[in-house]
Order: sequence, then structure tokens, then C-alpha cells
Amino acid sequence: MLINQTLEKLRAMKLFGLAEAFQQQLEQHNIADLSWAERFGLLVDREWTKRENRRLQLLLKKAKFKHQACIEDIDWSAKRGLDKAQMLSLASCDWVTAHQNISLVGPCGVGKSWLLCALGNAAARQGLSVQYVRTPRFFEALKAAQADGSLARRRAKLAKIDLLLIDDWGLDQLNRNQAHDLLEVIEDRHLHRSTAIAGQLPVEHWHSFINSATIADAVLDRLLHNAHRISLKGESLRKTKSQGSNQH
Repeated sequence: MLINQTLEKLRAMKLFGLAEAFQQQLEQHNIADLSWAERFGLLVDREWTKRENRRLQLLLKKAKFKHQACIEDIDWSAKRGLDKAQMLSLASCDWVTAHQNISLVGPCGVGKSWLLCALGNAAARQGLSVQYVRTPRFFEALKAAQADGSLARRRAKLAKIDLLLIDDWGLDQLNRNQAHDLLEVIEDRHLHRSTAIAGQLPVEHWHSFINSATIADAVLDRLLHNAHRISLKGESLRKTKSQGSNQH
């Protein structure tokens, strides 16, 4: 009876990992061979692992990745100019904690979005907050926030995200309002958070994409002065991808 009460109390306190481990220990005949400190350590380890896993799942859910991608599944054999040493270095996420940025450019189909999500996945696995957005939807959301009066709150949330992933960059030229919104978001994040941008448009054309010389100068100075640049090339992987493979 005392054991059942203990389990109920652990669950009531939401110590589910500890409760599971405690119940398993009761069913293990050789558990008496361990000291009290060793048994308690195993209980704590289980609770810690369960909480970390739950936290990771929440971070991945909030990130809203386009692809279920991870660094371990990258296809290094694809001929697209991907620098393995650079990618493995970026997978450490030191660049995120140093508040640096990434520009990832290349033709259609070479895996830019997938790689962007893989970098985001690496960051989430280290406990960092991540959000994936496509450029058109990004500006639609800012416009809607402007209309309903929630723009300041939305910008504040964006400013707190450790890693903001902006995909499909450069599809359509920005209007002045979009350029101004972009500047405000990037300014809030500059030297405090990291931003990774992926798209087909080469970096040398980003200035004209922003469509306002003054704003473009300010945005690109903040985005690119400390950015790691990844430039891909080659044919679409969709043409060469073998059936059944989930690597990119």
C-alpha cells in the first residue's frame, strides 16, 4: 500500500520518469546488489532523461520544420559543393551561441531547405529555441500582426528565438513596408540571436531584392558581416535521388 501511495504522489508531482524507474526497480530481483545512492542515482537519471526528451519534442514542435532532417542523414556523396568539414563544424551550434548567421544559397532542388532544417534540428537538440519560416508567409504574418495590433508582440517573440530560419529567400522583390519590417526584425536580433537564410538568389543580388538602398545597406550589414556562407551548385537531387532514400 505504501508503494502505491508513493507512485501516486510521484505521478501527482509529474515526476513520471522517476515513477517509472521506481516501479521497474521494484520488479528487478538483483536491485538489492546496488547501494541506496546508486539506486537513487538511477531514479534521478530516468527523470532527467524523460524531461530532456519532453523538452526536445516541444522545441521540435514549436520549430515547425518543413523537413524531418538531421545532420547525420546528409548525403555527402551528392555533387553539390557541400563542405563536409564546414557542416560538421556548424552542427556544433557554436555559431548560434556566438550569435552569428548563415547564408545558404544554390539552385532549385539541391537540398537547401532540408539542410536548413537539419541545422535547426541540431540547435534544438542542444536545447536552443528554433523557428522555421518561409519568406512569403513570414511577411504575411507580419502584415496580419500590423492589422490586428499585435506587431510589437510578434517582433518581441521573434527577437527571443535563438535561431530563426528563413527559407525561400528572394522569391519576390520586397515592397517598402516589407523591407522596413525586415530591418526591424533583423535589428532586434543583431548580436543577440542567430538567423539562417536559404534561397536561390545569390548574395550579390540581395541588395536589389530588398528594394530600398538605405534599408538594404542596414539589413545586409547586420546579416552578412558575421555570416557563414554556404554556396551550393549542381543538378536537382530530386532527379538523382535513389528510390527509398531519405538522405539529402
